[in-house]
Parts: sequence; structure tokens; C-alpha cells
Amino acid sequence: MIKHVVLLLLAGCALVAAAPAAAQSAQEYDCLIEARQSVDVRSSVEGIIDKLYVQRGEKVKKRQLIATLSSGPERAALDLARSRAAMVGELRSAEARVDLAKKKWLRAEELEKKNFVSVNARDEAQAEYRLALEQLRAATENRRLAQLDVKRAEEVLAQRSIRSPVNGVVVEVMLRPGDLMSSNQKDPIMKLVEVDPLNVELVLPVSQYGRIKVGQRAVVFPEEPVGGKHAARVEIVDPVVDAASGTFGVRLRLPNPGARIPAGIKCRVRF
Repeated sequence: MIKHVVLLLLAGCALVAAAPAAAQSAQEYDCLIEARQSVDVRSSVEGIIDKLYVQRGEKVKKRQLIATLSSGPERAALDLARSRAAMVGELRSAEARVDLAKKKWLRAEELEKKNFVSVNARDEAQAEYRLALEQLRAATENRRLAQLDVKRAEEVLAQRSIRSPVNGVVVEVMLRPGDLMSSNQKDPIMKLVEVDPLNVELVLPVSQYGRIKVGQRAVVFPEEPVGGKHAARVEIVDPVVDAASGTFGVRLRLPNPGARIPAGIKCRVRF
């Protein structure tokens, strides 16, 4: 609401001086440079904050580790799951039983053909072989389940590591090591803002509607002490005109490598 009022005031100044400005140069309009987005970093699970790896003012990259929660039980569960997944005794034993039962079954078939053993003895040997196959299948499935338990434990442990969702800058750290992070906590762990690219917000008189199009190039002139001129492109043109002020909103995308331009400063735009 405050931002909209500021932009309308800037637009009002631009409308009052529209004629002189047009005479002085290709029309320029007042604007405001803002962060691309502001992000409250929270944890998806409850826990005690163990470590913070960044502080206020530091730049962070997307997926960078910025905080961890205490994770003793989760690490122990992962170690246990990995130990179970590495066990092969049950599987090797089942494979050996299958090999032995198969040999007994084949031998019983040969002997039954020569009338040295009964048909019943041959059938029993065949049943033992089938049972051994089922036991091998069960052992294989248990091994697969153990491997899935490892993946699950890894995912649970990964939730204790908080990573940056964007390339940005830390603007405020709200919680400290030892604080509890919970789903109903009011304060986030920290706040980040994305500053590359930046948003350039401005309002234009309705007379310019239809002349400004998405993708159109523009030059942005930040106020001093930043100064200079910077290339930008139109990203959004509001499809609705404000009847009271006779203006409509426009957003530009302003690349900001190295975060040389700070967010929150005034500027001028020339199309």
C-alpha cells in the first residue's frame, strides 16, 4: 500500500512536469528500484538451531547451506539404516539354500526315473527347492527395503540442513544457535532478498498505454550516489488503468551482477 502511494506521488510529479520534461529530453519517468523478492527462511521441521553459517550483509547462492538444526537422533538412524543395508548374510544364506535344494531336486528326479526313490520323495525335494526360492525372494526384498530405509533416513537428515532458496543477500538474522525453530514460530530464521535482477517499478500516464510493451528496452538512471545508466527491459505492463489517477503500472527487469545497485533507491527511466 505504501509503495503504491509512493509510486502514485512520483507519477503525479511526472504528470505535472510532463510538458517541460518532454521538451528537455526524450521523456523520463520517476521510478523506484526494489529487490526482486524478499524471502523468510524457515525450517520444514521442528528443532533446535545448531549452527548459522551466514550473517547479516553476506551474499548467498541458491542451495548454499546457511543453517543447521541439531540432528543427533537423525544421524544415528541413518547409520543404523546403512548398517542394515550393508548386511548380506541373510541373502547369501538364502542363495546357498537354493543351490543345495536345486541339486537335491535334480538328483531326486534322476533317482526316481531309475526307481531308486519314490515319487513322493522327488516331490518333497521339488517343494524344498520352491521354498528355498521363496526364501531367497524374501531376502532380496528385505535388502531392497533396507536400501529404501537408507534413502528415507538421508531425506530426514537433509531436512535438518537449511539452504538458501535464492541467490541473494542476508538482510536480517532473527534466530540464533540454541533457539527453537517450530512450525508455529512467528519469526523466521533469517530474511533474504534477491537483488539480481532487480525490479524497477513505475507508474505511467494513461496516454502511454499501448506504447509500452513487454520486452521493450529502457534505460534506468539511479539517483546519486549510485548514478550511471543501466539497461533494463519491460517485464510487466498492468492490464488495468487506475481511473482515479489516470495511470497504470509497469515493471522493468534490471540485471544487477555483483549487486552494484542497492535496492530501495529512486531512479528515472527513459524508454
